[in-house]
Amino acid sequence: MEAREVLEQVKAGSISIEEAEKYFRKQPFEELGYAKLDTHREIRSGFPEVVFCSGKPDEYLAAIYQKLFEKNGEVFGTRADGHQFELVKAVLPQVSYDRTSRILKIEKPDKIRYGKIAVCTAGTADIPVAEEAAQTAEYFGSYVERIYDVGVSGLHRLLSRMDTIQEANCVVAVAGMEGALASVIGGLVSRPVIAVPTSVGYGASMHGLSALLTMINSCANGIAVVNIDNGYGAGYVAAQINRLGCRQEGE
Repeated sequence: MEAREVLEQVKAGSISIEEAEKYFRKQPFEELGYAKLDTHREIRSGFPEVVFCSGKPDEYLAAIYQKLFEKNGEVFGTRADGHQFELVKAVLPQVSYDRTSRILKIEKPDKIRYGKIAVCTAGTADIPVAEEAAQTAEYFGSYVERIYDVGVSGLHRLLSRMDTIQEANCVVAVAGMEGALASVIGGLVSRPVIAVPTSVGYGASMHGLSALLTMINSCANGIAVVNIDNGYGAGYVAAQINRLGCRQEGE
């Protein structure tokens, strides 16, 4: 149960002040021995804790998913594999898995999405990282417009979608190879651009390092860069920016 829900129930008279006090006196994490689940993260930051699935022992992962679902009514994990999907599905049959983004989640069906984030890729090979960004932002309540395969080798493809991109509160630009997409978009929009270098490319791309260096040396303004293949990080920051944009529009 969320803090706001507790306060609303107190206001409505459905629970007592004493019962509400018990909720707020709980320690701000759930001790599992092998993990300390940050159950108060959403209260502090506005977004709940997310699970990084890769490398977690099977029995730990299943228990973590069960506990977070019990606390929040939904749960979101990144970098999962097919085996982990089957493992979690055995205890939480409603869990879904997207093999492209490697996201393993249970999401509330009545979630309202607001604002707009544009997630763009230079090529089709960048889509797995872009989908990690897009689905992260969607999980955190943002509406996402996907604009894929609009790299600089065919600039007309990008220009044909500029009206949509310019309407967004934030743009995520995902690119491997030389990573030029972020610079081009940065010069065409008035909103923040989050650049995501990917490990897509030939030998001299050095597993995304070439794109990373291009992006952090961009001459365009308003560009921030996350780590190589870090779609989750880009989606999270984009959701924060989108939330701020929606608040300003509502003033």
